[in-house]
Amino acid sequence: MERARRLRVSGPRFVVIGDVINDIVVVPRGTIQVDADTTASVRTRPGGSAANTAAWLGALGAEVDFVGCVGSESLEWHRNALRDQGVTPHLNVEPGFSTGTIVIVVEGEHRTMLTERGANSAISSSLVTDEILDGAAMLHISGYSIVDGYGDAGARDLIDRATALGVPVSVNPGAVGYILEFGVERFLAAIAGATVFFPNLAEGKLLTGRDDPEGIAKKLLTHFPLVVVTLGADGALIATRGEKPILVPAPAVRLVDPTGAGDAYAAGFLETWVATGSLDLAGQAGAQAAARVIMIVGGRPAI
Repeated sequence: MERARRLRVSGPRFVVIGDVINDIVVVPRGTIQVDADTTASVRTRPGGSAANTAAWLGALGAEVDFVGCVGSESLEWHRNALRDQGVTPHLNVEPGFSTGTIVIVVEGEHRTMLTERGANSAISSSLVTDEILDGAAMLHISGYSIVDGYGDAGARDLIDRATALGVPVSVNPGAVGYILEFGVERFLAAIAGATVFFPNLAEGKLLTGRDDPEGIAKKLLTHFPLVVVTLGADGALIATRGEKPILVPAPAVRLVDPTGAGDAYAAGFLETWVATGSLDLAGQAGAQAAARVIMIVGGRPAI
């Protein structure tokens, strides 16, 4: 069923602010042995939730400005990786910080992540200047940068300035543990005024106290006009105010590494929604992008 073209945005360019990370992806070849060697595939990839979304937007043909923080030791690597996907990088080198690093241990659909935030913790909302923001079709924010970065004040600064310039805001909330420590009500207050919200099921449960996707979406619609609850292999539930939610299924593909699935989904959804105004097509595009990323190691498009 084709949805009404409400909440439509227009314009060719996206601005993304948030984390950029060195991903060390470990896929054990069997059960991990304590106090012994375990054979594994170990790969280093450029990552970070926001940077992944920017890369997927660029790979899908959108014009993208990405704003983030790195250490000097990997500036060129991350800059070139983003440029290779068609993204214009605005990377701020933070003295005294190294680039953030995550060790991701992948076991089927589950991941264990050991995180050093590094330079990401020093990110400032002021790095997104009005010059960068003006004329954008969408500002996309990673929740990681709110809970361990520029905080409430920075989130309010970004959303208020975007709203004043007529730029809608989308938010990917980030990890449950960080939000729990930050505070649920505090987090929701920080991102009030955003248009699109992309929680996964675990994040939705934490933020609403509900267990079912429709209940989660209904409660979050009191905060945001458009809520997309991503459900992994079960697809995604897309909900807008005053209309019945729709479930867009996920393609059946071989899972290699789930890293970046939600980031890719957000990119596919936003790029198509901006281009067409169709939530149905946007849901399908998000599902296709997520399917592409889980078939490879790492959270970025294959070059």
